[in-house]
Amino acid sequence: MKNLTLPNYEDVAAAAERIKDFINKTPVLTSRTVNNEFEAEVFFKCENFQRVGAFKFRGAMNALLQFNETQKKAGVVAFSSGNHAQAIALSSKILGIPATIIMPKDAPAAKMAATREYGGNIVEFDRYTEDREKLEKRLLKKMV
Repeated sequence: MKNLTLPNYEDVAAAAERIKDFINKTPVLTSRTVNNEFEAEVFFKCENFQRVGAFKFRGAMNALLQFNETQKKAGVVAFSSGNHAQAIALSSKILGIPATIIMPKDAPAAKMAATREYGGNIVEFDRYTEDREKLEKRLLKKMV
């Protein structure tokens, strides 16, 4: 894994600008009951109203919007058994980027179905007997 650095304010602002035309604006709610319980003002960002029902769409879209033309043509490979799979699949479909999602065979059927419906090509693996990183390397060799 490459070295990662924490984003600064400018990075976050740039990401927000990149994805603004693709995301749903989700509400921020409060609860008097929760506020009273914790003696604090608590805010809930309702990302369940986001596309694919999760905040993961924001990150997936932001990442794919930064692909260069060569990367777009090659496509994206991701590991996930749930929301990230769906987020990559939908973001890829919107942007016209081929998406291969490596999912465990025992992932929830609803998650697999949604990922396929969003346009993801699923490659299944057995999490107990197969090495997903080796599978990824084989897939990436085919893409190049």
